[in-house]
Amino acid sequence: MLISWVVMPTCLPLVRRRCHACASGHFLTSGKFRVNANHKLIDVWLLALCTACGETTKLTVLERTNVRSVRPDLLDRAHANDPRLAAELLQDPVVRRRNRVALDWDGAWRLDTGGSDHLDREAIDVSVRFAAPIPVRPVRLIAEGCALSRAEVGRLITEGKIVSAVRLAGRISGDFGFTLKR
Repeated sequence: MLISWVVMPTCLPLVRRRCHACASGHFLTSGKFRVNANHKLIDVWLLALCTACGETTKLTVLERTNVRSVRPDLLDRAHANDPRLAAELLQDPVVRRRNRVALDWDGAWRLDTGGSDHLDREAIDVSVRFAAPIPVRPVRLIAEGCALSRAEVGRLITEGKIVSAVRLAGRISGDFGFTLKR
């Protein structure tokens, strides 16, 4: 029997970046944007607050871009402070690289297993789907979904009782599946 699990974001992740005011390493985004137009050029920034001192930093989305080359829906969503746009932009590798930031997903996601009625079966096939590209260790997902310790999951992998087509060591942010045999 195939069981489906979903890794879902619960809120926007923290942004890892050094604060110039207090040397803290994390910023919280609330989905607020600042849009500045100068004649035919436009700048768009995503605002983030330092978790320690509250200092604001701007993450550059568009810089000195001709207004006619910007999609109208992007501009409307930025003016409306759309939190979904903030989530999309935070996951965009170009925006992260331009601003030299990384994302901290700790506490910003949850695993939806659909219940625990599958835990007593002899063998289960699980398909794990990611609603957003959240980097998580598969061992952590399996441990949380099957109510096992991470050490127990590691032991089951080495014994060949948990098998998968993808490597279960390290982090993964894309869909995968595994089979658990007890």
